[in-house]
Amino acid sequence: MRRIAGLLVVPLLLLSTAACGSEDKGSDSISSKGGLPAITAGAEFGKKPTLAKGEGDPPKQLKIEVISEGKGAVLKKGDQASVNYLGQEWDENKPFDESFKRGEPFDVSIGGQGVIEGWQKALEGQKIGSRLEVAIPPSLGYGSEAKGDIKANATLVFVMDIVKGTSVPVSAKGTAVAQTDTDLPKVGTNDDGKAPSLTVPKSAAPKKLVSNYVLEGKGPLVTAKDNVVVKYEAYLWEGGKQFDSTYKAQTTQTFPLDQLTLKGLKDGLAGKKLGSRVLLVIPPDQGFGAKEQQGIPKNSTLVFSVDLLAKV
Repeated sequence: MRRIAGLLVVPLLLLSTAACGSEDKGSDSISSKGGLPAITAGAEFGKKPTLAKGEGDPPKQLKIEVISEGKGAVLKKGDQASVNYLGQEWDENKPFDESFKRGEPFDVSIGGQGVIEGWQKALEGQKIGSRLEVAIPPSLGYGSEAKGDIKANATLVFVMDIVKGTSVPVSAKGTAVAQTDTDLPKVGTNDDGKAPSLTVPKSAAPKKLVSNYVLEGKGPLVTAKDNVVVKYEAYLWEGGKQFDSTYKAQTTQTFPLDQLTLKGLKDGLAGKKLGSRVLLVIPPDQGFGAKEQQGIPKNSTLVFSVDLLAKV
């Protein structure tokens, strides 16, 4: 099964390929106890760091050093974290990207997609408020592929500040809403974190967008400008074949509603209550239209069960 999350959201890159400009020099520095490059300035949490060039051969495995441990909750798979970072190649002395200068922490779903695997492994199990220094080997980074100014087979070094974390419920929880229309799919109402069942009828697909509560939560209404953490199951109406699932990946996905490429997904979730499970039936003109996408046939009617878990 292919994950199609990248087709649902306007693509964003974690790392820009432009080199950073001049750096603010701080007075504090720290040498790594585990052989990672020294932080030559801005060693304290929240300060913009600078990194020395790595010495000798880089580690062949992921290496994580907690520079300072926070006092917040431990990040677990499915949680959301906001991270300030500086990234640099092991054998370089200038960063290829950093968020400190922009003042915009990067939002990441722990265990989810959208960032390199080394980031996921480094963040899971860490406390909110911690500063980490991490060396990521090519196998957990970009491998043999060059990315802009990042060389092929590069070992990447990051300083990461875990600025914020959001604990995400395992499931929607709310009042079950009767599903009486036999011409619409039926969705399970379990709230144990496991994937809900979804059965597509053999009748003709509706021509208009369907957006119905399966479980009606008690949270605030989701707006078209919200970033919403979700779990979902996705099926084709024709044949009832599943084409995507966050449950199989055992993770969540963050939907910035104003960046969703599927009009039916955006319109169907806006105005629903946080904490709810929603059935969406998306006709082709509000889905992928007359274009085949990663094995999804053209003019397909799409069926989603979406749990609206948190805003970030």
